[in-house]
Amino acid sequence: MTERMTGAQALVRALEHVGVDTVFGIPGGAILPAYDPLYDSTKVRHVLVRHEQGAGHAAEGYAQATGKVGVCMATSGPGATNLVTPIADAYMDSVPIVAITGQVATAAIGTDAFQEADISGITMPITKHNFLITNPADIPRTIAEAFHIAATGRPGPVLVDIAKDALQAETEFHWPPVMQLPGYRPVTRPHSKQIREAAKLIAESRRPVLYVGGGVHKARASQELIRLAEVTGIPVVTTLMARGTFPDSHPQHLGMPGMHGSVAAVGALQRADLIVGLGVRFDDRVTGQLSTFAPHAKIVHADIDPAEISKNRHADVPIVGDCKEVIGDLIAAVEASGQQGDYADWWTVLNGYKETYPLGYDEFDDGSLAPQYVMRRLSAIAGPDAYYVAGVGQHQMWAAQFIAHERPGAFINSGGAGTMGFAVPAAMGAKMGDPDAVVWAIDGDGCFQMTNQELATCALEGVPIKIAVINNGNLGMVRQWQTLFYDQRYSNTDLQATRRIPDFVKLAEAYGCVGLRCERPEDVDATIKKAMEINDVPVVVDFVVHQDAMVWPMVAAGTSNDDIKYARDMAPTWENEE
Repeated sequence: MTERMTGAQALVRALEHVGVDTVFGIPGGAILPAYDPLYDSTKVRHVLVRHEQGAGHAAEGYAQATGKVGVCMATSGPGATNLVTPIADAYMDSVPIVAITGQVATAAIGTDAFQEADISGITMPITKHNFLITNPADIPRTIAEAFHIAATGRPGPVLVDIAKDALQAETEFHWPPVMQLPGYRPVTRPHSKQIREAAKLIAESRRPVLYVGGGVHKARASQELIRLAEVTGIPVVTTLMARGTFPDSHPQHLGMPGMHGSVAAVGALQRADLIVGLGVRFDDRVTGQLSTFAPHAKIVHADIDPAEISKNRHADVPIVGDCKEVIGDLIAAVEASGQQGDYADWWTVLNGYKETYPLGYDEFDDGSLAPQYVMRRLSAIAGPDAYYVAGVGQHQMWAAQFIAHERPGAFINSGGAGTMGFAVPAAMGAKMGDPDAVVWAIDGDGCFQMTNQELATCALEGVPIKIAVINNGNLGMVRQWQTLFYDQRYSNTDLQATRRIPDFVKLAEAYGCVGLRCERPEDVDATIKKAMEINDVPVVVDFVVHQDAMVWPMVAAGTSNDDIKYARDMAPTWENEE
């Protein structure tokens, strides 16, 4: 197919050919030529957001809900730099997005022209790859390459920066283009020798753990994971990015590991003699003090990204490959060996942890609302088929802990970057990607005030998400650290919510949404049910909770996982200390 058109028309045509149906963005001078043919497209819906950060997070939410590549678009300079945060967020959490930015005309690049920023240079450390296009003939091929790179191997963000004159000039449009990606060949099939070695260690171990990360969900390998767990009888822990990839209700599930993980999950990793890491990064929030993490464990580490293997913890058996392929081959190898590990004593220990140190929380004598109770009731009423989209902080941890995660991909949050302001636009993107689903954004009152302008986008575009604002009047997680480590010196964490500035109910109404408020435990169910009944406009629920509610368990930053506390000044007694 060959046709003569402008670079801008070629861009829109290429987006249509790669299957894009939704773009989140804001026009501006350098990208404006692209917006003109976009106006005529019957296949690509453009969503006019209110801030470019919202466009990037919406693209992330869309990608996570659909499994497709999310797309955001911005102009040069400040428009492009406003995308840096969501690009970094997508990079940390391996979310496939393509960010398209306008750039000043080729002749002006490097002259400090109006609204010029070297967005390719700025984002180089936080993208899988990025492109600067100055020749309109390169546009179709580059778009095809960008989407291929974003979606294959370890997914991630790709930036395409296009000079304004390249958008305006005429070119020959060819489709399909011939991609030029020498050296980009992600390994998906694991090496059979490594698989056999892993199966041998599984059979020989007495205290193994399957340590499951977001890579398993990205590989769409949830069913294979359940089969591996059941074939081997090994306990499973799921990281923040893998919640729901293995059902919480499964008897072999120990919960989430790490800084705010369950005692059973943290204790299992610390006392394991074998850890099978699947699609994980051995992140500091999981390992705690790295030198004391799982001191007696051999490590099998499987990941599609070879750069992750042995990066933080040496892998005794490194396996490079797609987790779906890796787990499938592991199942076959375990079954072919005919050997079954004896884990009866191990399960006695772990079940003891589960029974002795279950997740719990404090009720408050003054009758005020415990945020954990809100999460439990929201989980019960909205159910496992809903999406729960969280930002970062206490509300994120409570959502990870107290919502029953049964479905892969249903919990969407900002894990690696920990981005305040993620939840509302990401929930919008998720809802647009899966319009028939119920989508709850779970936000803190601090996070909510960073990107709540996207409520206007939701109201005008007909995207009826529901937002639970966990309003403790503070930057809650920072306040928790100030309580525990800074002698209760609450420097600049009080948002002064008692004055209701802003009043979230009135704010919601000003944005064309329904605003509700809940301050008492006895009203929680009715409030959630009322929100669930409203499906034509967005709903914001202001859950006013006690400011002193804390997230437990907790491993203090930089300390050993052995020093986990399940409540303030209360530590578990491990079996070798009894």
